[in-house]
Amino acid sequence: MIVIKLNIGGLVPKIPLIQGGMAVGVSLDNLAAAVANEGGIGIIGTAGIGMLIDGYQKKFKEANIESLKKVIRSAKEKTNGIIGVNIMVALTDYADMVKTAIKEKVDVIISGAGLPLQLPSFLEEGTKTKLIPVVSSVKAARVIFKRWLKKYNYIPDAFIVEGPKAGGHLGYNKEDLENPEYALEKSIEDVVLFSKEIEEKYGKIVPVIAAGGIDTSDQVKKFFKLGASGIQVGTPFITTKECDADIKFKETIINSKKEDITIIKSPVGLPGRAVKNKFLEDVENGMKKPFKCAYHCIKTCNFKEAPYCIAEALMNAARGDLENGFAFSGANGYKINKITTVKEVINNLFKEGI
Repeated sequence: MIVIKLNIGGLVPKIPLIQGGMAVGVSLDNLAAAVANEGGIGIIGTAGIGMLIDGYQKKFKEANIESLKKVIRSAKEKTNGIIGVNIMVALTDYADMVKTAIKEKVDVIISGAGLPLQLPSFLEEGTKTKLIPVVSSVKAARVIFKRWLKKYNYIPDAFIVEGPKAGGHLGYNKEDLENPEYALEKSIEDVVLFSKEIEEKYGKIVPVIAAGGIDTSDQVKKFFKLGASGIQVGTPFITTKECDADIKFKETIINSKKEDITIIKSPVGLPGRAVKNKFLEDVENGMKKPFKCAYHCIKTCNFKEAPYCIAEALMNAARGDLENGFAFSGANGYKINKITTVKEVINNLFKEGI
């Protein structure tokens, strides 16, 4: 029996779980709706979403808006549960993505990969969409809180604290990933204390959600004991039948060994955790993968000198073309050894009750 309640500004899922927004074709309407139908919060990853549309190269911005609308509407048709989106601050068309999500009345916008200092500015009168920044430290949480309160009189509806064991792009320097000072356990305790300060001073409960490397019920219990009110989980949902990625992408995670999970230097200027394959080995050996940048989709991407287009590589992989791409994975992805279902993943995380 789950007794922990995750209350995000009045939005209360049956299960205190957010599915990680894995972008570029991995978590779309199918996965998000499946998680929502099980009582969690289903999240659509928005980066590269326009690449789902034929001819996107000629109208990248328009394709992103069109595709996001389509995927949100499709998810809502499949569930009456809670649906949100994950929008990276680093996106060149960040504002368009946020405005589109709000117009489509998503329940939640999660925003990281940079500090979402202007996120509340896009809210319209009567908007019920909740805003959740992703942070890697209490310092970042304080900066966002102060800016939102001073400029917009808005207090975050929750904080997602993402630790160094997460998959994909990471908000840490490479050398900090193994430093105990940056462990998720420590960051959670720090942000929980800050959240209590906010509650005492302003009367608003700001739940703290733990993310990054969480894949067992023991870990879930540990983070709840540290004061978290919810968890965000990504990688275990990749290998579910409901995940939108191709079976070959899922098998890449299933067939990976511990030594295959590696930290790469992404063209967008951040370290990223991925499954090593020939594509990445070629890049490491100095081989360039020829590409023409259709749209400078990530502000920090040095596309003129990048050895490959990361959006293209990730979408190729999500579609099953691992020769021309690669899969992101959390630190514990190698532990997964079979295709499961969303229900099984959730039952595993909460199997002994919380």
